[in-house]
Amino acid sequence: MDPTQTPGYYDSDKRKALSILSHGAIFLSSLFLSVGLPIAVLLISDDPVVKDNARESINFHFNVWLYEIIFGILTIVLIGYPLLAILFVIHWVMPIIGILKILKDSDQPYRYPFIFRLLG
Repeated sequence: MDPTQTPGYYDSDKRKALSILSHGAIFLSSLFLSVGLPIAVLLISDDPVVKDNARESINFHFNVWLYEIIFGILTIVLIGYPLLAILFVIHWVMPIIGILKILKDSDQPYRYPFIFRLLG
């Protein structure tokens, strides 16, 4: 029996690639274009782990944008500058951690800590 015909079977290489693509999309640009890739993955894929990773990536994008706006406003009182610097580091480090976790175990979706989840 062919395992690809078995219900619930998902190609682990495809799962890994699409999940990494979703989390790594934030490195493409800081504009709204980078969120389009995880949205496309979410709409195209039927793998539940890939969908979870795409949703989490979209949520992370929205959180980064929200904090950029808030911290940008706080630059008026100067506290925003160090907060933006911290956010910049988090913006780069957290997706790298997510990619490394997916490389280690592609069967578990990566969840970013301390973010608001707009998409379930």
